[in-house]
Amino acid sequence: MNKKKRTMADKVFVVCNTVFMILFVIITLYPVLNTLAVSFNDGTDALRGGIYLWPRKWTLKNYTTVLQKNNLVTGAFISVARTVIGTVLALVSNAILAFIVSRKKFLFKKQLSFFWVVTMYVNGGLIPTFLLYKNLGMTNSFAVYVVPGMISAFNMLVIRTYMNGIPDSLEESAQLDGAGYGTIFLKIISPLCKPVYATVALFVAVGQWNSWFDAMLYNRLDGKLTTLQYELMKLLSSVTSQVTSVEAMKNSSGNVTPTSVRAAATILTMMPIICLYPFLQKYFVTGMTLGGVKE
Repeated sequence: MNKKKRTMADKVFVVCNTVFMILFVIITLYPVLNTLAVSFNDGTDALRGGIYLWPRKWTLKNYTTVLQKNNLVTGAFISVARTVIGTVLALVSNAILAFIVSRKKFLFKKQLSFFWVVTMYVNGGLIPTFLLYKNLGMTNSFAVYVVPGMISAFNMLVIRTYMNGIPDSLEESAQLDGAGYGTIFLKIISPLCKPVYATVALFVAVGQWNSWFDAMLYNRLDGKLTTLQYELMKLLSSVTSQVTSVEAMKNSSGNVTPTSVRAAATILTMMPIICLYPFLQKYFVTGMTLGGVKE
């Protein structure tokens, strides 16, 4: 009797869980699919409404309008460069710092950890930060995109917490064989930290790819250092605030509207991250076996 009740309860749970997950997927994907449909739909026709998951009147003019934006190619190149270089530098620096702080013999690690936690909630403000970067010569330069983000208290603490879960026996056995800290970090700790490395790398890459405020604040006078997000932001601002710009787009590019252009720009912004995520998704797991040594 108990077995039948447990079986029935399991079935009810599976059904409820399946229905919930289907509804959750629909709620999550619908805004994206609707934006995709609007981006491929004629702008004037989209103003009538009634577009849900499929375009009513197909067109590529929305994407043509966005891709014809000045400095878009330069901005795309800078965005890719800052995403790749910034992610690599941030991952390497945070991993090394986390490894150092996670060692039991490292002095003042609790005090330093507390200091870094404080920096997550308190900062100097926008004007002091701007003056600091200016005095360091990082304004109107590519360095302002990658150097400030090399160290992140949050990312470092995430990696450090993961490293603390690795058995100490692995390090001790390596030291008995004559391995130094560099060898231990590269050949023992880092291979076991692939999941957290992938997680932090994705966090940093998304932040670098979506960032536009630093380009506007520090490099707005240099068109060669513009980013894709900054150029798309300027495009969206122009099509939503200036009627003349909208009319000019209609006359030159066909039936496009601020809504359709905004949808196309949103899809172009999302696609690189969406394409990158499947390659890192397999590392987003917990409970990974850290080794064959049992404590």
